[in-house]
Amino acid sequence: MARINTNISSLIAQKNLGRANNNLQVRLQRLATGVRINRGADDPAGLIAADRLRAELRGVEQGVKNSERASNVIATSEAALAEVSDLLSSIKALVVEAANSGAFSPEEIEANQLQIDSAIESITRISNTASFAGLKLLNGELGYTLSGVDSADVLKANINNASFGTRNSIPVDIEVISSAQQAMIFQRTDFSSNPPFNPPGVDGQLTSTVTLEIAGPTGVQVLTFLSGQSVAEVVTAINAISDATGVEAALHNGMADSGIRFNSVEYGSNAFVSVTKLGNSGTFWGTARLPNGAEEATLDWTMAATFETAQQDSGTDVAALVNGALATGRGLELGIKTSEITLELALSETFATTVAPGGTQFDITGGGSLFQLGPRVNSSQQVNIGIQSVASSRIGGTIITDPNTSTTEIQFLNSVKSGAANSLSSKKFQNASSIIDSAIDEIASLRGRLGAFERNTIETNVRSLQAAIENITAAESGIRDADFAVETSELSRAQILSSSSTSILATANVQAQNVLQLLG
Repeated sequence: MARINTNISSLIAQKNLGRANNNLQVRLQRLATGVRINRGADDPAGLIAADRLRAELRGVEQGVKNSERASNVIATSEAALAEVSDLLSSIKALVVEAANSGAFSPEEIEANQLQIDSAIESITRISNTASFAGLKLLNGELGYTLSGVDSADVLKANINNASFGTRNSIPVDIEVISSAQQAMIFQRTDFSSNPPFNPPGVDGQLTSTVTLEIAGPTGVQVLTFLSGQSVAEVVTAINAISDATGVEAALHNGMADSGIRFNSVEYGSNAFVSVTKLGNSGTFWGTARLPNGAEEATLDWTMAATFETAQQDSGTDVAALVNGALATGRGLELGIKTSEITLELALSETFATTVAPGGTQFDITGGGSLFQLGPRVNSSQQVNIGIQSVASSRIGGTIITDPNTSTTEIQFLNSVKSGAANSLSSKKFQNASSIIDSAIDEIASLRGRLGAFERNTIETNVRSLQAAIENITAAESGIRDADFAVETSELSRAQILSSSSTSILATANVQAQNVLQLLG
């Protein structure tokens, strides 16, 4: 057949030439850009997957940057805290030196006080000035805000971490389920009773000379009491050295013929009382303790079931539920760490020693320092940490008992300044030393907590995200990037096909001229 109106061969050649040229343009574009997917039509499904990976990659990369910046914030805070720690150590040395009043003149002690005042002011100044890019670090801005704290129940509350999620506040419910107790042993003093004393003596007066070893958590002392001394004098002598033993005494039921109570100054399992008779004299002496943590009021010397013979007793830590979870007790203090909150509480003596329904409640209403460490903005990829103020009015909180009124008050580092309750001129060196020790422990604990956060959270997070960057980048590259070996091969093929198609098209166009031969 020979037709000239329709050149099918030319059309076929044109179609294949167009395809070859399109393929050639694709290869040239990929080789020029280095990317396999330059537009959606190149690989729609691959484009979707690659864009999702790219978006995730940008989030992971920002997570690394966030973590590195968080590390810088922590490092800056820790450096400032190191200076505070050095200042507290110098204050500690000055207080111990001033306590050596037999070898130091009042003028020298006054000079020590001036140095202490300067150091305390420096601590507050560091608290107010430590900052990072305008963000105040140690003045309490990064601490948590609390609402509804009953100071009669909770003397001090340190919130280290709180995860708010989508909530505006976190309720904290505290219920004491087992009371804190002091170590406690008793000596019977109704010496006229017969039995058990034979021969009977006079109530409230020692029947013979006795030497006692008084031991407690802070030391051991030996005292000798003479026959006929009143038990009130025994109590006075024990209390005079309570700072050296950690043991104090009182009349049971407030009556000389009811007995002597020896108890630890502190509460908790670390507190103990030991009263041991030394030598052969004082055969009348025999101490007892309450069974199974019974209350003092249950002691009845006429009922053997209310006491048991013992020379030593240990205290008991408070046990409490915090938001339904069992908290770890240490004396009158509580600590708990859950996925929701990490906190430390100092309870009042009354609250910690009373088991009653209801307990006490307060709310964490905000604050803290939120670090976005992951690529997705949700609570599982965020860490909230609190950095409380280290001003002198906020650190060193210690429960101090006034010996004159027996009232307790929580006092801070600023109470060691001139004119304050525990200045060197007040001669309350033990109180000052306790407050400074507490402040040193708080700063050391805060530094350790920040260090652990940097090492165990931030650094591990950075390493994890860096590994994710490598894998996500490799995955995206496998989808989006051009394989030059493949593309150069395809380019050669496309060039050959383009050339051959052009030649075939020329041949097809010439083929129609053969009809002219039929016209002779």
